[in-house]
Amino acid sequence: CTCELGHGKCAEDGECRCDPGWEGTFCDDCVRMPGCVHGSCHQPWQCICEDGWAGRFYVHVCEKEEPCQNGATCSLNEAGEYNCLCPEGFHGKHCELKTGPCHKIKSPCKNGGLCEDLGGFAPELSCRCLVGFTGPRCETNMDDCLMRPCANGATCLDGVNRFSCLCPAGFTGRFCTINLDDCASQPCLNGGRCIDRVTAFHCLCPPGYTGRTCEVPLWPKEAQTQAPRRGSGGDSHLLKISVTEVVTQSGTGGLSEEQLITLLVLGGMTLAVVALTAGLVLRGHWQNLRVCMPGYKAKTAHSENEVFLFNLNDLPCGLSLKEQTGEHT
Repeated sequence: CTCELGHGKCAEDGECRCDPGWEGTFCDDCVRMPGCVHGSCHQPWQCICEDGWAGRFYVHVCEKEEPCQNGATCSLNEAGEYNCLCPEGFHGKHCELKTGPCHKIKSPCKNGGLCEDLGGFAPELSCRCLVGFTGPRCETNMDDCLMRPCANGATCLDGVNRFSCLCPAGFTGRFCTINLDDCASQPCLNGGRCIDRVTAFHCLCPPGYTGRTCEVPLWPKEAQTQAPRRGSGGDSHLLKISVTEVVTQSGTGGLSEEQLITLLVLGGMTLAVVALTAGLVLRGHWQNLRVCMPGYKAKTAHSENEVFLFNLNDLPCGLSLKEQTGEHT
């Protein structure tokens, strides 16, 4: 038995029994793919098309389908694939594209722009630019800071299809619209209320405290109010407050000497105005009273039918007490 080794084996009768995919007297012929008419094989179930034939069903592509356009020449290679030989002025896999301005000028559009010439039939090309660029060839970067997107005096930095804001002190955020909370660190002391401002804060101090952060008491802690009392020796101990106790020490932010003097002057002027007003009121009251010498009183005028009203100041002191009672001096 002379069977091809590896493709079959010899039977008892001396004939070759071929393995699947092989045939022939000596099992040296491969079995082609079913339907392979215009082709051959080197291994089982292959189909290598002959020249001029391609496809699963062995259709002559160039003759049956005519894939090439605009007068191009169709040809097949050894692998059964076709190629189109384009005439002058056309290009593409099937020679379907006309050689227009975009094809003649290599990469005319800048920054990733897309060249358009209506498939080569436009007299001039045009560029479709990416976002952030403009110009005939997309060569100009658009100014993203043109609309002034940054607020509160921030500086706008232009980029490629983007911008960034350089915020001034006290602001943050993409557009610098967020005011930083200067009260976040709780700067106000002794229960003071903090009010946030631009790059600053203000403390509303409770009664008894002053200063930028309510750190200064209005009265020293050691100052104690002593009630008047009499000792065994008869000496009276009165409340004593000196100027140095009222004026806050230098650098603590309390009342200064000038402020204390102004306060005392205003207090004195107020007392003077009150005293003057009281004197004027009392003077007007005493002017309505007539004071006569001892033994006399103011004359009055009266009649039986009429009553006359007189100012006491207009009545002379000419009637003695004896005349009033009917006695003559």
